[in-house]
Amino acid sequence: MTEELFVSLGQMGGVAAIALAAVGSALGTGAAGIAAVGAWKKCFAQEKPAPFMLAAFVGAPLTQTIYGLILMLQINAAAEADASAFPFLIGAGILGGLAMGASAMMQGRAAAGASDAFAETGKGFVNYLIALGIVETVALFVMVFVMLIL
Repeated sequence: MTEELFVSLGQMGGVAAIALAAVGSALGTGAAGIAAVGAWKKCFAQEKPAPFMLAAFVGAPLTQTIYGLILMLQINAAAEADASAFPFLIGAGILGGLAMGASAMMQGRAAAGASDAFAETGKGFVNYLIALGIVETVALFVMVFVMLIL
């Protein structure tokens, strides 16, 4: 086996990190988007103004894809620096990507609840953002901690 192959295998960890984080972002934004559309429909049916601010809830889970990208770049650099570390890099990418993806998915579910609550009451927007931020912190911690051990 050649060093180029080991580097490529290590970089697969980076691909896994961004792919799994992006899957979570897709699931999270999908859940939040479905809830926002339902909340807007409810507002229209009740002839209430439909709050545009629900779009912020829908977009919240997208940032985990950015964290996956950052982790991918770090894993790729580590693969080029030490090709023999490829088993660790694959594991770090898979596990880091899964954790970030789970954070995005759960953030989307929380955003779905926030969309419904805010559309119904028109109150609590900042409180809902704080809750979403706390869920997002999991992804930030994972990204930073994996980068520290690289």
